[in-house]
Amino acid sequence: MSSSPVLILLGLRTSGKTTLGAIASRCLSTTFLDLDVLTAKMLAQPSAGDAIRSLGLAAFRAGEVRALESQEARSAGVLSLGGGTPTDPQARESLKAMRHAGSRIVYLRATPATLKARMAKTDLASRPSLTGKGPIDEVDQIFSERDPIFRSVADVTIDVDGMTERIALASVLATLG
Repeated sequence: MSSSPVLILLGLRTSGKTTLGAIASRCLSTTFLDLDVLTAKMLAQPSAGDAIRSLGLAAFRAGEVRALESQEARSAGVLSLGGGTPTDPQARESLKAMRHAGSRIVYLRATPATLKARMAKTDLASRPSLTGKGPIDEVDQIFSERDPIFRSVADVTIDVDGMTERIALASVLATLG
């Protein structure tokens, strides 16, 4: 395995990171890792949402950075970040190091309208509030806070609004050259 993932996907909740990451890893014949799953495991919690609810966001972010810097994350072929991973300065430094080691960082950017529509089709009870509002009600605020950060971290931004899964996957794989 390499010392850094070939492909790192970032984006807000329901942008397609996990879905496209799993499919991309199969296309690339490599391993896939969802950082939320690894973080929850490292924090001894059933899920990332449970970890945020029971430990608080600050403790979750600290665990997320540890997970990102772990050998398990560094040896994945395709890595899907948590929706807020790049908001942590230490995580951004780790991502910068991964980029220098050859990783391609792709931002799956969806507008708030798209994210809300997708989120409405999911189990909202599993999504903890990050702002005190409901998960759908906080999308606009989180998008406006994180979009500039995500753009600055990514090598490539793919606007996934209106894309089918197949076209989005092709766009992601095309970033690898």
